[in-house]
Amino acid sequence: MHTKRLSEFLRARRAVVLPEDHGMPAGARRTPGLRREEMAVLAGVSTDYYVRLEQGRERNPSPQVLRALASALLLEDEEAAYLRALVDPPQPGRPRPAREYAGPQLVSLLDTWADTPALVYGRYLDLLAVNSLGEALFSWLGNETSLISAMFLNPAARDFYRDWAVVTQGCVAALRAANPDPDDRRLQELVGELSVHSPDFARMWARHEVRAKTGSSKRLRHPLVGELTLGFETFSVNSAPGQHLVVYRAEPGSAGAQSLALLGSYALADLQDIQDEGHIPHDLP
Repeated sequence: MHTKRLSEFLRARRAVVLPEDHGMPAGARRTPGLRREEMAVLAGVSTDYYVRLEQGRERNPSPQVLRALASALLLEDEEAAYLRALVDPPQPGRPRPAREYAGPQLVSLLDTWADTPALVYGRYLDLLAVNSLGEALFSWLGNETSLISAMFLNPAARDFYRDWAVVTQGCVAALRAANPDPDDRRLQELVGELSVHSPDFARMWARHEVRAKTGSSKRLRHPLVGELTLGFETFSVNSAPGQHLVVYRAEPGSAGAQSLALLGSYALADLQDIQDEGHIPHDLP
């Protein structure tokens, strides 16, 4: 059991639950979120027991207690599963490969979508493959293949993503959701590096949000074609657990569709002309 991580998770999630969310008066509070005694009442345990949980002195909360804690913290299914994994970590399976690769069939599939930006990323949000239009859309990445690092350390990201704070918070939550083992060395190295160089990442990571990427829309601003809004959908790659395929699209006839078509024409003419800082490999090893 990861008692330290459980303590951190409970404190972080308690801080973002408002008393009003449970029909309680807010009153004057020195710190945000629920009080420990309020959490204890909502979870049906004694205040002393809950304090021991937050302090890492209680090592064996029952499944019933975990369900009650998840309800009190208003956790979504993925967050509740993450909470259970902190108490009862999954047994280690096959070792993960040193590096992730996009399969050749998946890369070939991306190539067939000439009018649709598409990319594949791995469990650490590394860019594993991208088609030509996706390459043009994300030209600001240059040679960087770590999407999460680029979002926090490359100043161009804040201009490209019009809702940068929302997008990055979702990526941080997805990184945690894809890596439930907090002892994973690659995860520790990545989180450590980003926490040192980006206070924004450190603050978001400390929120302990857990949420896989699904589908929505993003407002973007491309250096060549200007602002465009694209919908996207995220698919799990069953043949490679931990990998995801992201497909972008614009509403037919919309300004975004016209901008995407213009970007495609630039990509066909000469992709190098729209890349200011290098080249994103089309098929990343």
